[in-house]
Amino acid sequence: MPSTSPWQVAGLTLSSRLLLGTARYPSRQILLDALEAGGTELVTVSVRRVGFDSGAENLYDVLIAKGYQLLPNTAGCFTARDAVRTAELAREALETNRIKLEVIADEDTLLPDVEALLEAAATLVERGFEVFPYTNDDPVVARRLEDLGCVAVMPLGAPIGSGLGIQNPFNIDLICKRASVPVIVDAGVGTASDAAIALEIGCDAVLMNTAVARARDPVRMAAAMKHGIEAGRLAFEAGRMPRKTLAEASSPWEGRIGTRDEGGG
Repeated sequence: MPSTSPWQVAGLTLSSRLLLGTARYPSRQILLDALEAGGTELVTVSVRRVGFDSGAENLYDVLIAKGYQLLPNTAGCFTARDAVRTAELAREALETNRIKLEVIADEDTLLPDVEALLEAAATLVERGFEVFPYTNDDPVVARRLEDLGCVAVMPLGAPIGSGLGIQNPFNIDLICKRASVPVIVDAGVGTASDAAIALEIGCDAVLMNTAVARARDPVRMAAAMKHGIEAGRLAFEAGRMPRKTLAEASSPWEGRIGTRDEGGG
């Protein structure tokens, strides 16, 4: 049997539930080795960072040649207008309607500007984009993004690059239970156990960059993330035992020496 069941988003059927970014790796070769070790199929690229000129040094060409699906993002945008303009540039250059939408509130926290995010999402959906919005962990905002027509919702686990793991699993759980589109945790994952928790909660996938790129050994960490995600998803599909406040013996009491149902005077 496959390690995890396939899933669908934006017309893609994917086997891997690990999405990886392409920034901040020590070298391009380590990036490519990490992508392979993680088994990822969908990778994010920053439109402002990647050049679009043809040639062997163009990262876009290298990734496409290796069979990766690209998810361009609007990283570094602080207004809805800039995010929409960046998305249009990405569509023209990369010939894809997919866009990871980021509208950041400030440079210190890198938290989403929710008002601008909703504005940009509405505009991009109207223009035919398949929008993957990076948002906070508010279930109400997630529902509004879904209602606007976004193909997924991407709540943060913790601030970008923090590695703190999922700080509010209750809200993430509520988002998963309410959503009818894929839920992808984006930001805050630090190690494989964080990724496993996201999938155990019920998220469809995890997107990360810094946790792999800044690890001491990015290639090994990518492999660890792959296995953590597979374990978390298998646990979710298997269904965990109910939580209880009191102990329950694994073996039955009946037939044990000295049990209460023994006869005698």
